[in-house]
Amino acid sequence: MTKRKLGIRIALNVFAWLVGLVWILPVIGILMTAIRPFDEVINGWWHFEEFTPTFSNFFKALNHPTAPLFVGLKNSIIIALPATILPLFIATLAGYGLSRYNFPLRKGFIIAVVLTLTLPQQMIAVPIFQMMSDLGLVDSYLGLILLHTAWGTPWITFFMRNYFKTMPISIEEAARIDGASDFQIFYRVVLPNIFPAVASASALQFTWVWSDFFLALILIYSPDKLLMTQRVPLMRGVYHVDWGLLSAASIMVMIVPILIYLLLQRYYVKGMVGWTIK
Repeated sequence: MTKRKLGIRIALNVFAWLVGLVWILPVIGILMTAIRPFDEVINGWWHFEEFTPTFSNFFKALNHPTAPLFVGLKNSIIIALPATILPLFIATLAGYGLSRYNFPLRKGFIIAVVLTLTLPQQMIAVPIFQMMSDLGLVDSYLGLILLHTAWGTPWITFFMRNYFKTMPISIEEAARIDGASDFQIFYRVVLPNIFPAVASASALQFTWVWSDFFLALILIYSPDKLLMTQRVPLMRGVYHVDWGLLSAASIMVMIVPILIYLLLQRYYVKGMVGWTIK
């Protein structure tokens, strides 16, 4: 390796480390604020003349008198699990059909699926609320689950369709020659080979549903039904802001998607082929 190439590599590595440091500094600040008493961070979390780590802020957030995160955790799980499984099931079948079968208006349907991905949530907030109100699903877990299912199905369909396009169909044809039906081919031949794509789509959909604030704000308003993301702003006092409490609550909200990503990381990268367009 020449000196010039070595210098470029060193410079790129230093730049990457600096970017990573700048990116992670706010996270470190939130963590330090969460695990230290308020009087230690009032002049800045980067002052370490005193360092007394404590988990009291986390316990206070979990058992908050007006917006306990422990209840919000249960509510978020009730929403996130079915709102991940349902669109994944529907979209996997739809993606397989779009990748393997020809039917009238197939290309138009694919274009319609792609166009729905560009639709901002804020643009249809009022029609969504009116529709859910007419169906009697406002302030209902079922309404929010159906809304997330409808919102997640198009992008997962597009994702899975592209992933299926990368898979050879020779094994499926061999199974069809042996007399297997379409559903047998899908469940016994195709499904066992698409776990990386399923894991990637599951991680993304679960993360988006768990982190959602806007759609939950439209539909859920009963105090006992509020999700974790809705409870964090309620911990902000009118005359006093306990930044340690808010930081601890924020960490507990985002720790679940991080754990999901860490568990599925090895499959997450493999499944990214689903974003390629063919």
